[in-house]
Amino acid sequence: MTSEEGPQRCIASIPAGGMINPPTDMPTVAPFAMLVDHIGGLINHHRREPGEWTVSSELSLELAPDALTQITSAPELPVIGTGRPCGRKGLNALALCEFTHRDSVVATATVRSFYIEAPGNLAKWPEGPTGPLPPGSLADRMAVRVAEGGGAGKVLVQDSDPVLNNSLGIVHGGVSAMALELVGSAAINQNRGDQPLNTASLRVKFLREFRSGPESRYVGTPLRVGRRSAVSEARAIGADGEVAIMARLTAYLG
Repeated sequence: MTSEEGPQRCIASIPAGGMINPPTDMPTVAPFAMLVDHIGGLINHHRREPGEWTVSSELSLELAPDALTQITSAPELPVIGTGRPCGRKGLNALALCEFTHRDSVVATATVRSFYIEAPGNLAKWPEGPTGPLPPGSLADRMAVRVAEGGGAGKVLVQDSDPVLNNSLGIVHGGVSAMALELVGSAAINQNRGDQPLNTASLRVKFLREFRSGPESRYVGTPLRVGRRSAVSEARAIGADGEVAIMARLTAYLG
């Protein structure tokens, strides 16, 4: 829910506790990625000039070591995100974000956007509070389903749902960022039992448009898995087989 937005500050919240990663059935911090994209993108969007539109190109999220423990200890309380501009706007802009839960800082993040000529076929930009999340599991809300990727990979299929699209008619960057965290985390937590590795950082690069459909998918692949830390790669792959978004996730033993 968005409570304040403008060129100097944006504030929004999201229920993050109690969310479950579909491939692992474990608690997840993926909703942070949605909130990052939302408030950081809003800050940059409100700084646009007449005739301009924003396209996010990079997203970076850093989580406190106890972030997952914090949100799962009080799942009824939302995470609150505050975004502010960083530096002057040029051909691109940078937003800084801070996230709190029960008055404790649990994460920081940045979003970089660049400016394009405003397209003429935009959907209406939402105004005011965005309202609560719809009922159902995280997978239901994201319109994703688990598929086996073979080998050590984990795959989520991105089914179509117009509610999840942004004003340009493509899958909202926050939804994709969440899904990349889910598959990236799942890829490094296979067969770890009661010693899961918790996401510490997520770096997302938006390369091209990502549209939903039966062939559109998110693929997580472990790059290195040790006893106390791990790194994975996650990719959003469109129906044409091209990589649309890519991410690097690091995780540590909690």
